[in-house]
Amino acid sequence: MQVLMILSQIWKSGANIYLDKEDDRIAIKKQNLIPAEVMQAAEQNFQAIDEWFKSWKDASAEKVTLMKMVHQMCGWQHNEKLNEWLCTEVDSLLLFDDWMVVLAKNGWKDIYDDYRKFENDESNAMAHELYKRAVIYAKKKV
Repeated sequence: MQVLMILSQIWKSGANIYLDKEDDRIAIKKQNLIPAEVMQAAEQNFQAIDEWFKSWKDASAEKVTLMKMVHQMCGWQHNEKLNEWLCTEVDSLLLFDDWMVVLAKNGWKDIYDDYRKFENDESNAMAHELYKRAVIYAKKKV
């Protein structure tokens, strides 16, 4: 089973799996909400899950924002601030859609594949613009 499929099922269950900043280890909150078969898949794929989380450890704020946007749109992890921004600024939502189209043209056909493998200069420029817009919106809301 793909790492992002397992993680999405954990998040959608109401539990949270994350890399604990204190000890750099995988942590789970509300583990009792995770269906047994999903937990078993997570245990069997622990190394890949750990590698996925650690691959984000040194990611820029821009990259993390895009990851959160993908997770929001896929329904894996709700992010109220991102949701409000994309519902308020339709042009940003359309740019996000265009960004995803560019990734699809680069071969990203499965939401459970890590989209980072499909980035290129064009998608990176769009991601940078999205991040700038998110920051401007966040500053307006403060």
